[in-house]
Amino acid sequence: MGQSARFVWLDACRLIAGVSMVGLHATADANGQPWVDYDPGERVLPMLLRAVIYTARTELFIVISIFLLMMALDRRPRGYRQTIAEQSRRLLVPFAFWVVFYAAYTLIKADSFGYADAWLAQLSDPAAWAGFLVLGDVKYHMHFIPTLFGLVLFYPLFRIAVAHPWTGFVVLACLIVKRELDVMLWSTFWSADWLPWAVRAVKIVTYIGYGMVAAAFWGIWSRTRMEDRAPWVPLILFVGGLMFLIKLVATYKTVETGAWPHSYTPGYWADFLMPVALFALCLCLAHKAWPPVLSRLAPYSFGIYLCHPIFLDMAEIALKGTDLAPMAQIGIKIGWALPATTLFVIVLSKLPPLAWTVGLGPLPRLRSRAARIPQQET
Repeated sequence: MGQSARFVWLDACRLIAGVSMVGLHATADANGQPWVDYDPGERVLPMLLRAVIYTARTELFIVISIFLLMMALDRRPRGYRQTIAEQSRRLLVPFAFWVVFYAAYTLIKADSFGYADAWLAQLSDPAAWAGFLVLGDVKYHMHFIPTLFGLVLFYPLFRIAVAHPWTGFVVLACLIVKRELDVMLWSTFWSADWLPWAVRAVKIVTYIGYGMVAAAFWGIWSRTRMEDRAPWVPLILFVGGLMFLIKLVATYKTVETGAWPHSYTPGYWADFLMPVALFALCLCLAHKAWPPVLSRLAPYSFGIYLCHPIFLDMAEIALKGTDLAPMAQIGIKIGWALPATTLFVIVLSKLPPLAWTVGLGPLPRLRSRAARIPQQET
């Protein structure tokens, strides 16, 4: 099996993670809620679809990213300072571009939905910009990049899991701590201005567990053969099936109440462990004949993740005030946003000055002062 063919399964994971974000955000209403203005019967299909799509969360992107980082460090070892410098340019430069873009672009939706004045007030507030640039709360999906960069800072810890894959189970302890701290913070300090910062700090520290499990997967991959991994598939499917049954219970609660079941603890565990199971399943099925087209499409997955709100906002503005059922609105949003976003990312990737914004081109570099100043004749 060729080197490129060996990782088509990983390209499949990347594509699933990117595309799932479109479906995830499309299956909620324009306010990010489970269609609260509709009857429970009209929420059934949207929430069932969401239950399937939500098996791939941003946590899958995190596992993929740390797995790739561990692979890169094994193939080309470098020091901590160089690694962090490379990752900061790769992640934070495009992030800064999209923060500024979405800060301005959101005005269009804000004007349509009646909160333009509130958004303009945020744009003139330094504290709001601190949140935009550090927390990524300029748009509902931008939190991923600063969170991932925060995790990358701990990558020497992940190297332990490469050598000792069993330490990947620390993800369970981390998720226990996250659950308890989140409940305490939200219930006790829900009105504090610093709450989002505390919640994000908890998220980064506890998501170290995902970094550990990703590194453990790289350790397993690099030291085992297909014959060693394939027998695990039935067990992974069984555990994944059990977790999906729990997700269906959470879905029922959402349909009945019109609210996300944040207090349903089994649902929490199913949601946050399903991306781990999905990645493990793909890894153990790496020897299968994955369609090569996945490797051609996978490079666009990061761009799809970054850019899909542009087109979802357009769809939600167009659908505002319509009487269409939730499932019809979801179909329109996905049917428009997914192909439009993909085409948009492909176009950006072909434009050298902008390809870097979706991770598909060299980052912009300032020309040296010497190159800018014409040489004097002698």
